[in-house]
Amino acid sequence: MKKRYIKYGAVVLIGIGALASCKKSFLELDPKGQFLEGTYYSTPDQAFAGLVAAYDPLNTQTGGSDNTYSDPLGPLNSGSDDCVAGGGSSTDQNTWQAMNDMTMLTPAVGPQGEFWNINFTGVNHANLILSKLEGAAIPGLSTSLQARYIAEAKFLRGHYYFDLVRIFGNVPLILKVLTSADLYNQKQVAPEAVYAQVEADLTAAIPNLPATVAASENGRVTQGAAKALLGKVLLYEKKYAQAAAQFADVNGTPGGTSTYGYHLLSNFGDIFSPDHKFSTESIFEIARTGSQSYSWNNWNQFKSSVYTQMIGARSFNGPIYWAGWGFNPVTTSLATALKGDPRYGYTVLNMDSLSKATNSTYQPSYQNTGYFIQKYAPLLKYKAATGTTELNFPNDYIEIRLADTYLMEAEALVQGNGDVARAAALLNAVRARVGLAPTTATLANIQNERRLELATEGHRYFDLVRWGLAPTVLASKHFTAGKNEILPIPLNELNNTVLVQNKGY
Repeated sequence: MKKRYIKYGAVVLIGIGALASCKKSFLELDPKGQFLEGTYYSTPDQAFAGLVAAYDPLNTQTGGSDNTYSDPLGPLNSGSDDCVAGGGSSTDQNTWQAMNDMTMLTPAVGPQGEFWNINFTGVNHANLILSKLEGAAIPGLSTSLQARYIAEAKFLRGHYYFDLVRIFGNVPLILKVLTSADLYNQKQVAPEAVYAQVEADLTAAIPNLPATVAASENGRVTQGAAKALLGKVLLYEKKYAQAAAQFADVNGTPGGTSTYGYHLLSNFGDIFSPDHKFSTESIFEIARTGSQSYSWNNWNQFKSSVYTQMIGARSFNGPIYWAGWGFNPVTTSLATALKGDPRYGYTVLNMDSLSKATNSTYQPSYQNTGYFIQKYAPLLKYKAATGTTELNFPNDYIEIRLADTYLMEAEALVQGNGDVARAAALLNAVRARVGLAPTTATLANIQNERRLELATEGHRYFDLVRWGLAPTVLASKHFTAGKNEILPIPLNELNNTVLVQNKGY
């Protein structure tokens, strides 16, 4: 059988629009698509199309319920001490501004609508394809391939629910395609129940996922990705020994090549380059393309990196970089923390220094610091040949990479009183890759290394929350303990449902 690769949103068939629709409520996703449930999933191509629909929400960046920019990196970086919101003004992209100043965060204002809808869209798509593949053979689809599709769908459902539970805490646990009678009576369950289901989905997925995939299948889930995500889930649950065991399978010998073929790239900057997609350090990567000639007429369809355009310096007229919209300026705190670190130049762009050196100018954005994100910066050499430039950058998003799993395993070992020597080896392999001297494996050192290694990659807000450091570190963003650890349930989801608002909102 020919290889099947995931190109998010590229499969066109009757009904995919209905599957992907996301209007006022996640509870309203199904009705227009219910005609599919009878006979549609009867061929291998149709089954694969249903699987693609389950992957597709991973790459949602525009449109959605608020009809705005919905890339998760924007609000997550805005809510951390890595970045501020920036943009044109204090009202530019309120979904980002509300994370930067959490006094603005209400059930009606903030990124929660997009987080809720994107992830429940994914849950719905996964449930639909699982309902067709589990317990029923698809003519022409081999047993092993059908088992793989089921495993991928379970990984994806687990992935979406992991995001939902760590963002909202209290969410409905929906494991089947809803009937019209059930649309508005879905009750929230305790976070522990959601975590248990995520564990179950990922554990069930692992045996039937491939250890590796061919280049033609890049973007599809592997065993390594499932084990890495399961380890992360267990770490969030403080099940340290179990988390460390999952990470050890992924990581192998610190600094070496793991069973799955993962190893740290020698050049830190190559990790984020569009010239080095799906590298040996990449464990779970969301592909972006710059070759689709997108224009504004393709709103809600972009599979390029819109975030790359968002973070560029406004009205920049010099070499190397394309002009962006000035969002997510890097904080002085992060720039100072990275000063003297070999990763600085690959993480932080000092636009004031560049402008002076090249006799160029830019327009300072709201909350301008002079520092910009380098990892996803809009480089002129990746300017698309056709289409609207700002809508066609090819920068992928690596959601899980090896240095991340090294540091998570080291953390689990230290927190769980495990093998401290291995924890030190993992920590120092990350440091050695950029020429830094070894250090001791303490929790504080691991926490600091995570900030420097993974800066602006969307992990910092969640890390600060789970470590209990957010009230102190994010005090300038008005983070309130006992409230802002989770976001409010979106206001429109409370209408005509039995959902209960989170405490403090």
